[in-house]
Amino acid sequence: MYICLCKAITDSHIREAVEKGATKFGQVRKELGLASQCGKCGILARDVFDQTIENAIDNEQLFYAVS
Repeated sequence: MYICLCKAITDSHIREAVEKGATKFGQVRKELGLASQCGKCGILARDVFDQTIENAIDNEQLFYAVS
């Protein structure tokens, strides 16, 4: 699903960023350029990020504390 139409960023891109080690939303924003134009994607992108982090913790894919 497209999250950011301005930059053609999908939920898969956000999940991939987390899988590659992003533990903070700011890291994902910087890496992908999220919410850098119109900003309308920010809330939905944050929701996808939070869900992905939560699932990774639940599935024990992250072995360190996320703050």
